[in-house]
Amino acid sequence: MKKLFENNRRWAAAITKDNPQFFETLSRQQNPDYLWIGCSDSRVPANQITGLLPGEVFVHRNVANLVIHTDLNCLSVIQYAVDILQVKHIIVCGHYGCGGVETAISERPSGLIDNWLLHIKDLYHRNLPRFSDCKDQRTRIDRLCEMNVIEQVNNVCHTSTVQDAWSRGQSLQVHGWIYGITDGLLKDLEVTFDAPDQVPDVYR
Repeated sequence: MKKLFENNRRWAAAITKDNPQFFETLSRQQNPDYLWIGCSDSRVPANQITGLLPGEVFVHRNVANLVIHTDLNCLSVIQYAVDILQVKHIIVCGHYGCGGVETAISERPSGLIDNWLLHIKDLYHRNLPRFSDCKDQRTRIDRLCEMNVIEQVNNVCHTSTVQDAWSRGQSLQVHGWIYGITDGLLKDLEVTFDAPDQVPDVYR
């Protein structure tokens, strides 16, 4: 634990050296343009992989980057980000080789987490024909990782918070990205929504 405090002191000193007013300014307010909804995986830290400083991205993470309409934690984060912080972009970011996705389609029971991952298992079984050309399990998992991001982007768009923001003309885009742990690169899955007419009527 001592190492963590030493790392923190070095980090704070380096930041202060580059910008002596950084922490004083940061303490007064946060004004991020981005809400990041990502996986809890320790290898996918939002600030580092996007090169953003503290205060520049509002972050919510959970296992397998899920947006579930009964998850008051996630819904509260979205509402705070959109209504209070007035973020301009919501980014749902998954990653290839996600352990949560792999667990969801495995046949081994994993305990409490199985309830959380049931949403991914359902997504997989609803789309089984789309995996017929996968040559191995790794390819299957990575395809499901991409599909899961797209599914969660849609879930974000269906929330009342995002629908209300669009209805009052607030500028807000919802994006789906995926991160490659093997190369450190982000990939845009080219699913971006910025208006209510891009969402089925039933959710408006």
